[in-house]
Amino acid sequence: MVVTQENVAVNGSRRLSPQEIADILRERIRAGDLKAGDRLPTQAELAEEFGVERGAVRQALRALQEDGLLSNVSKGSPPRIAEPAPVRGAPQPTMVGLAPRLSEAFTAKHVRVDVVSHTSETLMLALGDSLRRIHEGSIHPESIEFRVLLPSRDIALAFPVPIDRGGEEEDPVHQRWLEMRNAQAHVLKYNLNAVRSTHGIDVQVTFRALPFTPPVKMYLLNSDEVLLGYYMLERREEEYESQTLEMYDVLGSRSVLFSFVKAASQRDAAFVEESQKWFDALWETITTDLTLS
Repeated sequence: MVVTQENVAVNGSRRLSPQEIADILRERIRAGDLKAGDRLPTQAELAEEFGVERGAVRQALRALQEDGLLSNVSKGSPPRIAEPAPVRGAPQPTMVGLAPRLSEAFTAKHVRVDVVSHTSETLMLALGDSLRRIHEGSIHPESIEFRVLLPSRDIALAFPVPIDRGGEEEDPVHQRWLEMRNAQAHVLKYNLNAVRSTHGIDVQVTFRALPFTPPVKMYLLNSDEVLLGYYMLERREEEYESQTLEMYDVLGSRSVLFSFVKAASQRDAAFVEESQKWFDALWETITTDLTLS
């Protein structure tokens, strides 16, 4: 570290920087000297211990707060050591990463899942473990609410689209997507409603239509976690009604999901809150009722 005038004390000894103070406190938390729920000493006490001004202590605490290591940060009382954030591994493909996150969300008393996606295929498949646990009796939420935003049938989709547009009035690529969208949504709704009749759970499943093609898929779980994945376009061929369709499309199950957990840090909390506001705004304004034919 470069020693500057700012971190040299009056007696000539080197003052600790805010980063060094934060590192010392991090090590105490890691070693268990400071445990979850413990209050930190006051800023005055920390300033005296480290031989620095309170401003340096405030900067150190701000760094720990941004890392999600402190809670109850407010003026007038020392913060507490935060509970450990839920452990998240590396981003996973949707089919791998979504199912366990849904399963954990379903342990809540009141489950709410908000979704923006291109179809319901991945969600329909990933929900299997959560529904199985309800049927076997290991979990029993009182209510389940799903709100799903899917592209409208009436818009010109950005994808899937034929590679050779050709000027045909009937677009088999669009028709294939529409049939998939409706069939998968029907299955999703049926599977969720099944636990209403078998287990007496209050279930609500609602679909609304987006006036645009979403470039990402997003799952909001109980307003506590956001899973976000980018749709990656590629050239594909699919058989449909005895013809081979060449198209630009996505495989949503391969989208890598990034997890943002409200309890993890201030940044994650802000991202989750803004994502929920964004979804609610879409739901309540420019989207329309979606009829599954």
